[in-house]
Amino acid sequence: MTAPELTARQRAEQLSSTLPPLLLAAERVAATVAQGVHGRRRVGQGETFWQYREYEAGDAASSIDWRRSARGERLFVRQTEWEAAQSAWLWRDASPSMDWRSHAGLPTKRERAELLLLALMALMMRAGEHVSLLGSGLPPSAARGTLRRMAHVLEREASLDTGGAPNSEPLPRAAQVVLIGDFLTPLDDVSRCLKALSERGVSGHLVQIRDPAEETLPYEGRVRFEGLEGEAPWLLSRVEDVRAQYRRRLQAHSEAVAEMARRIGWRCTWHRSDHPPQTALLAIYSALAGMVAK
Repeated sequence: MTAPELTARQRAEQLSSTLPPLLLAAERVAATVAQGVHGRRRVGQGETFWQYREYEAGDAASSIDWRRSARGERLFVRQTEWEAAQSAWLWRDASPSMDWRSHAGLPTKRERAELLLLALMALMMRAGEHVSLLGSGLPPSAARGTLRRMAHVLEREASLDTGGAPNSEPLPRAAQVVLIGDFLTPLDDVSRCLKALSERGVSGHLVQIRDPAEETLPYEGRVRFEGLEGEAPWLLSRVEDVRAQYRRRLQAHSEAVAEMARRIGWRCTWHRSDHPPQTALLAIYSALAGMVAK
């Protein structure tokens, strides 16, 4: 290796060593997903050509592309891309229940939430959209240093919001919000949060994260469960006796949260921390793209 090449490599290694490990992991996840998705484009007032589609009743005659239509017997409309960048605010639950994992080989729910948050930011910024952390007070930005800044905020702040749902704050009506957490808080609290956001006209997406043991309750025999948020300990002599009831209640709670989101026009994704983050990121990103395309 030549001296200039060695110097360049050393500079790259020095630069990467200053980046938070979380950011490096998020960039890798985003890069993998980016290979299989297209930019989040939508129809609107712009100059960049997007696609042709067949003419439909109600379309303005001025929107017909006569040159394209002359090639056949059908009329086609020329669509351009909406060029105004979206503003998106992302939030991850930082309550104590998110710091739990059932096995040392798994990430905590909070670690997985922060990985998905930063990876989603990276994908959105590639599409030219402005992003920020809900509750951080930072304005949305698509600048090159935004991701690093957000990663440092997540590292520095023990919590941007200690509750299981974000605090209310003013947002523009065209904003998008992505909330990532376990949403194991009382349903009334979740409902109030979503209602406050929907009344401002923002669109959004929920991501419910679970540890695999939370879904299956795999324990056997006598087990003592300790609360993470001030709950009293719970001693069970035979966990298997309550397993079926526990699973039904958890499923009912998760479905209730998802139904709240659907009622206000939001979408919901489920993710287990033992599954690849790329799968969840692609599902979230695709859902957001579908919401934008409406």
